[in-house]
Amino acid sequence: MKVLLKVDVDNLGFAGEVHKVAAGYGRNYLIPKGLAVKASATLTNQAESWRKQAEIRRAEQRKEFETLSERIREVHLSFTARAGSSGKLYGSITTAQIADELNAALGLSIDRRKVGAEALRQLGDHPVVVRLNADFQPEFVVSVVAEGAEEDETESETAVADIEVEAEEETDAAVVEEEAE
Repeated sequence: MKVLLKVDVDNLGFAGEVHKVAAGYGRNYLIPKGLAVKASATLTNQAESWRKQAEIRRAEQRKEFETLSERIREVHLSFTARAGSSGKLYGSITTAQIADELNAALGLSIDRRKVGAEALRQLGDHPVVVRLNADFQPEFVVSVVAEGAEEDETESETAVADIEVEAEEETDAAVVEEEAE
């Protein structure tokens, strides 16, 4: 079945183009959703106007996606989660959580299905892709930090400092004893 696309359809083509598709796909999905019409010779004039409108929409969308891509690349999200000693999380950071935090950081509403990451199950920095369309797929970094890691670092620094002070005191005491003898 040949259809004339009224709008851009992902993985198929752009508005105003004629494509041969499976009969069921055209009859049950494209035509009822208003994405396409059955191709005929009389619709070629209509196709030219659809093509021009689609080019204008694509140009506007390209500008939007360029600015949005730059904003997304600047984002750095950080999550805190419980983890084992090997760095493996007890749970996971899901794409829905990442999308929610990204939307909060940008003040937008990007669909969670466009966030291209599997659930994060390890500590560390992870690159995450946002699929805006085929041409624009900006990447940003998500850091997963162990719960209480900042507290542990300060406690360990304090413990190291205490050990150094004790070692100095022992050294000073040994020097005093040697001088006394």
